[in-house]
Amino acid sequence: MVDVGLTIAKVFPGSIAHQLGVAPGDRIVRINGRPVRDIIDYRYLCDNEKLNILVVKPGGENWLLDIEKNYEDRLGVEFGPGELGRIMRCRNRCIFCFLDQMPKGLRSTLYFNDDDYRLSFTQGNFVTLTNVGRRDFLRIAEQRLSPLYVSVHAANPALRVKMLNNPRAGKIMEQLGYLARAGIQVHAQAVLCPGINDGPELARTIGELFGLWPAVRSLAVVPVGLTRYRDNLYPLRPYNKEEARQVLAVVEKWQRACKKRAGHPFVFAADEFYFLAGEAVPARKDYAGFPQVENGVGLTRLFLDEWARAARKLPPRLAAPRKVTLATGRLGERVLKPVVERLNQVENLHVQLVGIENSFFGEKVTVAGLLTAKDLLSALAGKDLGELLVIPSVMLREEDDLFLDDVPLAEFARRLGVPVAKAKRARDLCRVF
Repeated sequence: MVDVGLTIAKVFPGSIAHQLGVAPGDRIVRINGRPVRDIIDYRYLCDNEKLNILVVKPGGENWLLDIEKNYEDRLGVEFGPGELGRIMRCRNRCIFCFLDQMPKGLRSTLYFNDDDYRLSFTQGNFVTLTNVGRRDFLRIAEQRLSPLYVSVHAANPALRVKMLNNPRAGKIMEQLGYLARAGIQVHAQAVLCPGINDGPELARTIGELFGLWPAVRSLAVVPVGLTRYRDNLYPLRPYNKEEARQVLAVVEKWQRACKKRAGHPFVFAADEFYFLAGEAVPARKDYAGFPQVENGVGLTRLFLDEWARAARKLPPRLAAPRKVTLATGRLGERVLKPVVERLNQVENLHVQLVGIENSFFGEKVTVAGLLTAKDLLSALAGKDLGELLVIPSVMLREEDDLFLDDVPLAEFARRLGVPVAKAKRARDLCRVF
């Protein structure tokens, strides 16, 4: 194996590294004789009182540093982009893959389909484990890369092979069993496709995964996402109201059984299933600490509860009349209707809610995070938006406020001719007024 190492971008003044003459541009190649492949190796190997570190200078000179420190002491360096090295690509061709349904014209990073267990550990990305080999599993166990987030979809080996179009996909329960024995915790998800992995197959998946409790800590059940760009792809359709209710019935039956056996509901349905079924989202206590909120499970409940607290601080009236527009996706429109009703009880405040149809991906895509600036501009141009437009921050890339179609927020506001504010949480809606 070639020693590549990690290139140092910053050295903190007064740190151990600074005192030893380590500088930006140096590469940390080995620690205690073991190669440093990525930031995970670095952190794992540095968790020691005695370190023997091989540093390679930009000119090729090798420095061997012997360090004695306390366990909690850090060397005082930071690394630049790419600290995980080459990211593992997805080797599956899932029948429901969202990237296969992506049109051209979006930012390039959106077309890269990663399936890397290291991103699962460091960022909470869901992975399938189909490209994880024996050495990777040994590393996961040794370095305690826990928890991991795993896309299971189906416990039935043959069905999972069919859904992922990968012959290695049938090993999932064996793989999860290994992780469980190694003490690695897992949060799982199942993307449900009508008539394929729901019904009895969903019950089987829940049952087999719950058999690995408490190593498998939770299972999120999410409806398949479909865009209008599905030409020549596996024939899939969205859930209707009755089918969504049937999914919830299976989930709720298993929640009762899991609570009885383990005191934990274990399986959770995504918020979208409740909207599709026309049912209210569960109470806060039913989410058991919200283990899969990033997967769209319980976000609505968190928002509504936070709004109930924030609304108490609304003033009875504004000093001067003010008109504001809230724009969101069709799904968010349902959540925000009672919020807007409450805001309009404030004297001199008029708030209008606009639900935006997703023309870019298709009307079946209802989440705000997949709306483009073009969709918003098309729907809002010519409307009296008042003095301010408020949009969910999830529409924008956090680091640079870019929409999916690479339109900057400032340019978007200029085209509309009205100031635009972004709201991340319920309490933000009170602050913009």
